[in-house]
Amino acid sequence: MRVIVTRPVAQAGQWVDDLRCQGFDAVALPLMAVAAADPAPVQAAWQRLPQQALVVFVSPSAVAQFFALGPPALAWPHGVQAAAPGPGTAQALRRCGVPADCVIEPAADAAQFDSESLFEQLKQQQWAGRHVLFVRGDGGREWLADTLRAAGARITTVAAYRRVPPRWSAAENALALDAAAAPVRHCWLFSSAQAIGHLMAALPEATWHAARAVASHHRIAERARGAGFGRVDVCRPALPAVVACLQSLPS
Repeated sequence: MRVIVTRPVAQAGQWVDDLRCQGFDAVALPLMAVAAADPAPVQAAWQRLPQQALVVFVSPSAVAQFFALGPPALAWPHGVQAAAPGPGTAQALRRCGVPADCVIEPAADAAQFDSESLFEQLKQQQWAGRHVLFVRGDGGREWLADTLRAAGARITTVAAYRRVPPRWSAAENALALDAAAAPVRHCWLFSSAQAIGHLMAALPEATWHAARAVASHHRIAERARGAGFGRVDVCRPALPAVVACLQSLPS
């Protein structure tokens, strides 16, 4: 069984390497590309960073694009917390120099890595009158921002990147066609509902009733089932969980 990693290029490589180390035939086929957003709002957000009580980064891409536009050699402001919905985003923050004791993320044993699990950590604090910045792509789910706003927080958002369909190489296009033609020999790893939409747009004639997928969240799994995938399993986006899920699939 070939495992298809559909994350953006900057994230897919590590997943492919880790899965290969676990004995899987893993390949990258990005279904989402990250494009630069207008830099001016991001740079302005950097100037206001010391006034924030919390900065919420929605994904590793949000971290990468936000820090790429930051002032050179500027240290993370003292006392400003940084929140991540999952371990990949939290690791990206620490790699960018955010002190580990400033990073808030869901519990390691959380049932899901998402906004709801992150709020289980954030709700222990009082948010009335405090400034919270959300760093994200163009659009996205509003649940956490709405929840913190209801708790009295002053919410602002900045788009650090744009999500766009990928431009496949000839080899990547051939890989996609092969997976569509031989679905039982492949398993798709989905970490984005929008990415599934990009796959449907790229291969509009394909049928997926015999195809298998592993989704990182129930909402993503619902999108895959709606696209016609015959078997969709859900597991947390952590390597041990993904490995265990893949090993449980029939060969």
